[in-house]
Amino acid sequence: MMLSDMGAEVIRVDRAADVGRIPEVTDEPQFVNLRGRRSVAIDLKEPAGVETLLRLVDRADALIDVFRPGVVERLGVGPDVCLARNPRLVYGRMTGWGQDGPWSRAAGHDINYVALSGMLAAIGEPGGGPVPPLNLVGDFGGGGLLLCFGMVCALLEARASGEGQVIDAAMVDGSALLGSMFYGLAQTGKWKEERGANLLDGGAHFYRNYETADGRWVSVGAIEPKFYAQLVEAMGLADADLPDQYDQERWPVSRERFAAAFRTRTQAEWNERLEPLDACYAPVLDFEEAYAHPHNTARDMFIDVDGFRQPAPAPRFSRSRPEITRGAARVGEHSEEILRDWGFDPGEVERLREAGAIACDLG
Repeated sequence: MMLSDMGAEVIRVDRAADVGRIPEVTDEPQFVNLRGRRSVAIDLKEPAGVETLLRLVDRADALIDVFRPGVVERLGVGPDVCLARNPRLVYGRMTGWGQDGPWSRAAGHDINYVALSGMLAAIGEPGGGPVPPLNLVGDFGGGGLLLCFGMVCALLEARASGEGQVIDAAMVDGSALLGSMFYGLAQTGKWKEERGANLLDGGAHFYRNYETADGRWVSVGAIEPKFYAQLVEAMGLADADLPDQYDQERWPVSRERFAAAFRTRTQAEWNERLEPLDACYAPVLDFEEAYAHPHNTARDMFIDVDGFRQPAPAPRFSRSRPEITRGAARVGEHSEEILRDWGFDPGEVERLREAGAIACDLG
């Protein structure tokens, strides 16, 4: 999605057997992250299907493999085969555990990769168990973003060297990389193993969420003393004989006082009081509220594509403007169109379709 948002022509290679079996993705909001790509449906169990993909590889700058290690090699489209045909190709491989290691061929999901990286153990409330951070740390941050960064780096390097290469992007690696600061803190005695007892995990009274009088929530992150002073004054606690801000042993006492204070007003009342200040404050919004918040609307942070609101391309540039070219495609929606655009003549396309090497969803 991010590569296509930035102007890359990205083709999604789907299984021919899935044409017509999956609901039209534009009817499913969860598929908004499939935006910006056309779909070609190929049967890679057919020799003609394998050759079709390899002919696309011949003209491509990059290929992304999302299977477990060894699958694409068995299909005949592994890195050795593809790079032999196109030496400048960047071959990105996205897995949970990586291409090697004793767990490399094991099944898993985001929560497992974040767990093994050590990061899941650090997230949660005091006295409670670990809390999954959605699938943001493994799948998207430590996975997709890591691979995207690697692809762009390798593409730039290939321009200079004339040679492609293989990228091994593993979600367990990326999860650990995102946690670099915390590994450092732990080794210098500045991070407690107990969840919810540290500066950035909700342990500090000035860096956590609080419930308001109307059952809503607000967030505060007043780490620096100058911001903390404004927060405490606006909360009416300036003369409350609070413990020192960084007296970690007494953070539980300060948390109780902060919690009691925040329960005296509604979220809207705290917005009115705290938003004008440099108090490191923000209301905790649900999706609908995030769409409508004045700051987000001023930045056009969300856009409509095929009737679904979704985050706009990011980051932003001073001169060029990333644009979404299309919404999510149906499986095989563009099979014939893509092959013709990539050098197949109409007769070849028809023969491939009749042989079952490709499949088309004609709507």
